[in-house]
Amino acid sequence: MRVITPPDIRAEDLLLPISALQHYLFCPRQCALIHVERLWAENAATAEGRILHKKVDGGKADRRGSLHTLRAVPLRSFRLGIAGVADVVEKRGDTLIPVEYKRGKPKEHRADEVQLCAQALCLEEMFGVSVPEGVLFYGAGRRRHSVMIDAELRGLTVQIAENVRDMVNAGRTPPPVWSTKLCGACSMADLCRPKRMTNPPVVAKWLMQMIER
Repeated sequence: MRVITPPDIRAEDLLLPISALQHYLFCPRQCALIHVERLWAENAATAEGRILHKKVDGGKADRRGSLHTLRAVPLRSFRLGIAGVADVVEKRGDTLIPVEYKRGKPKEHRADEVQLCAQALCLEEMFGVSVPEGVLFYGAGRRRHSVMIDAELRGLTVQIAENVRDMVNAGRTPPPVWSTKLCGACSMADLCRPKRMTNPPVVAKWLMQMIER
């Protein structure tokens, strides 16, 4: 296995966080609030996730037989314009498997899978190897879920990376779309104000009420 030399180290400053892809798939507006407007708010779920990642990333590398477990592995892809840190990368010979830890349970959308795939694509670019599989570990069930890094998932990940880059470069924040399920679980809800902004007050009606007083 060999490390691929980056084309221009200065390009590191232009890389977007891998987490932005997950944010975008969950909600493009949430992604823009975080990565365009530089806003952040925490709730119980994000706090638990942060503590979980800190615990996992803070562990030491270890070896059991042929399995070498690496923690808090820096990642980057100049092709996709992304960078981040893998919670764990398992190494058997020249085979690399990214392992991403999540506090909850498997989701209906593919945000977690795209984040994992992005890590796999980074490893492929950095080390010149094929990464056909990754693992999602969910704290709620304490189970590993194997994810095949197939053509469909790769294509989705590349497209989301392009969408995020275009949105950030344009400095554009999409309008809100209220969702009881998603907005209720989002730590950014108070900053986003999705209910209020989805159905803003009509200015003409307000002016008429003021005139009639």
